[in-house]
Amino acid sequence: MALRPGWPSMFRGYLTAEGRYRACFADGWYLTGDVARRDADGYFWFVGRADDVIKSAGHLIGPFEVESTLMEHPAVAEAGVIGRLDPVAGEIVKAFVSLKPGVEADPALARDIVAFARRRLGPAIAPREVAFDQHLPKTRSGKVMRRLLRARELGLPEGDTSALEGAT
Repeated sequence: MALRPGWPSMFRGYLTAEGRYRACFADGWYLTGDVARRDADGYFWFVGRADDVIKSAGHLIGPFEVESTLMEHPAVAEAGVIGRLDPVAGEIVKAFVSLKPGVEADPALARDIVAFARRRLGPAIAPREVAFDQHLPKTRSGKVMRRLLRARELGLPEGDTSALEGAT
């Protein structure tokens, strides 16, 4: 999403980072860092942050949309979604889910969750993999930290975990 700059409440720069501020502009447009799509009726739909969008076989997938759908499944309490590298598609959608009390994780349930998501979202957007995790990393406000899920999945450094729930 790009906007013409110059509205009264527009920010004027980053403190001690003029180069970072200049990098937010291209050809007279302010680049928001958000990805949006326009539907046939002309309405704009927020897809996600550009640095948090999953690019799978030519599709831009917003993790929030997939997570919201997964949480509609009767067995799912929480969900976090990341893009996992794939040699053919670029990335595939991988979901990490916490189950509601009394629900047992098994391969049949994982298949059922994938099938549920495919019916709701379509095969291009639904997760191809589901991993069960009753202790998803969350911020103190309760938001699942996709960044940590991605780092753990890919074996990358976790970085700053001070915002992690339970961190001191």
